[in-house]
Amino acid sequence: MNLLRAATALVSGLLFGFGLALSGMMDPEKVLGFLDIAGAWDPSLVFVLGGAVGVSGLGYLIRARMARPLLAPRFEIPTTSRLDARLIGGAALFGIGWGLAGFCPGPALAALVLGLPPVAVFVAAMLAGMLLHRLTAGGWPVTPPRQGELGR
Repeated sequence: MNLLRAATALVSGLLFGFGLALSGMMDPEKVLGFLDIAGAWDPSLVFVLGGAVGVSGLGYLIRARMARPLLAPRFEIPTTSRLDARLIGGAALFGIGWGLAGFCPGPALAALVLGLPPVAVFVAAMLAGMLLHRLTAGGWPVTPPRQGELGR
């Protein structure tokens, strides 16, 4: 990885983490309040979701006008829209974990800087789950997908 790519990744990560902190996504109580639609629902994170969808949509529009990315040899866009048991099961596990803990991976990693023990426990459990999945379903070592295999 060259210096420009590394610097771009660092700035992007810092901007993402700042956005998570500013939006309240690093506060599990706020997230659980958003997910509690039958109780004391806090709809404020709808604006965060809308902003994320808008930025993603803008990214896809810009990508459509580019021949190749600025800092990579090619775009890595998923090519399949197949819904299978692995995808649905993974989404369900993600949602259950998010609903129980109030964290998803991005905000949890960003919240590590706060030094709170519950965040560290969540991240450790998340990493253990990733390792368990890799050992039982994905194989080891990890090999990057070839062009056209993403999303399968």
